[in-house]
Amino acid sequence: MGAQYDRSEENLGNIVALEHINVLVPDQRPATLFYMAGLGLTRDPYLMASVTNMWANCGKSQFHTPHGAPQVLRGTVGIVLPSRDELLDRLKKVKPHLKGTAFSYKAKNDHVDTTCPWGNRIRVHEPDRKRFGRMQLGMPYIEFDVPNGTARGIARFYNEIMATPAKVKGDAAHVSAGPNQEMIFREKKGKQAKYDGHHVAIYIADFSGPYDRLAERGLISRETDQYEYRFQDIIDLDTGKVLFVIEHEVRSMTHPLAFRPLVNRNPNQSNTNFAAGHETTSWSLPTGA
Repeated sequence: MGAQYDRSEENLGNIVALEHINVLVPDQRPATLFYMAGLGLTRDPYLMASVTNMWANCGKSQFHTPHGAPQVLRGTVGIVLPSRDELLDRLKKVKPHLKGTAFSYKAKNDHVDTTCPWGNRIRVHEPDRKRFGRMQLGMPYIEFDVPNGTARGIARFYNEIMATPAKVKGDAAHVSAGPNQEMIFREKKGKQAKYDGHHVAIYIADFSGPYDRLAERGLISRETDQYEYRFQDIIDLDTGKVLFVIEHEVRSMTHPLAFRPLVNRNPNQSNTNFAAGHETTSWSLPTGA
């Protein structure tokens, strides 16, 4: 008999992809400096090409930054980028241009903590097959700061309402959100920041099941169109108490934008060191890497 494997490690829940995080920004210029020149992401060349919105590709996921009063995620977005040294060099170069903003960065042992010009925290990891599978470029997690005592109820909400695996580890609920992706709800002491309307987008396989369960409890916040609906209250299923608020843009697998290929450039390629065939970056590590 061949090698034995834990087949359950490959199970997916109903949430099959963490597609984007959306925060408003008042100025696209510093957003471009941070996301494109600093982090080294890629502006979507096909959609939102004007000055009022920008979609920044990060592997198979995106950051959306429509124009408006700045929004700040109550937590941290985790991303994977190929090279720590090259990231630090890019961040050093944009630092003078972002003087006077909330921009900052700090290298830690196994990651680099960055802060966008308006205070959003982005934690950058290098590829790590044990933690992130074959992801070389992407968004493996979003971690939300939630009130003490809410992790268990949040995990149950996603298990029963969204039909996706969720478990409590220590002080955090870990919710499966696709291959090598998860939403983490970590309990934090102290007063919660006021919710300002930022949102996260997910794709789900069973589109109607969660809708029916949410609608039964009066939790649908927007009937967008045939392919999308939204909700924002995560509740205790016994008492109805709101545990945490974050708008979910819930998309069907038949959504017109579902899994379209995203362009990811090689940020270290320039006009002075150009090498044909090295213009793009793959989101995944080679097999066996």
